[in-house]
Amino acid sequence: MATDVMRLPRFHACLHQGHLDHVKRIIGCLSKFKHGVICIGTDEPDYANIPKKEYDWFYTCYVGPPEGIPEDYPTPCSNSVITTTYVDANLFHDMISGQSVTGILHLLNMAPIDWYSKLQTTVETATFGSEYVAAHTATEQILELRLTLRYLGVPIDGPSFMFGDNESVVNTASVPHSKLHKRHNTLSYHHTREAIAAGVTRFHHIVGTTNPADILSKHWGHSSIWEMLRPLMFW
Repeated sequence: MATDVMRLPRFHACLHQGHLDHVKRIIGCLSKFKHGVICIGTDEPDYANIPKKEYDWFYTCYVGPPEGIPEDYPTPCSNSVITTTYVDANLFHDMISGQSVTGILHLLNMAPIDWYSKLQTTVETATFGSEYVAAHTATEQILELRLTLRYLGVPIDGPSFMFGDNESVVNTASVPHSKLHKRHNTLSYHHTREAIAAGVTRFHHIVGTTNPADILSKHWGHSSIWEMLRPLMFW
């Protein structure tokens, strides 16, 4: 529903019959899946099979403190948690403006706690650019989430895991000696790499068919996303 809710309010000033038909389809879909619930899984995810690639960032421009942890946050009063983020982008989602869509899903241990589906403010001309803008947004949200959890007294176990289905973006962000050839993506490139170099996030590639953020960036039929949606809302 997030993708439709993001798109439809733009037409409040000039509604057409097609928009009303689309709203009816949304309501019909909600009534069909009225038994869906957000499943709160407290168990920590097992990422032991994910290889940890160690790189030396000392001779890069990202050398500095590992993470800006505030000194006034309260004493932890709960078990540690692992945060996981899935990120995706859909190039040229809006046929009128040419804007892409960013889709992000955040999990705390095994529980989905936040999701994001929104048009990007810039018009990207390639998938690489739109995916990097999405990675930049996801990195900002991860930093904000980690800070919020610490102020709530929740300790965080290690770096946050971020998964994306664009291998080029993952590699250029995670490997210190990689180079950026598209200068208009510079800010997103450096912000994402800075968080990786500081040990705040670990960016890994997954195939698109297993990326649940795909649900938040594109319009899908039920059969296409059921295998990804079922573990999140229909245990």
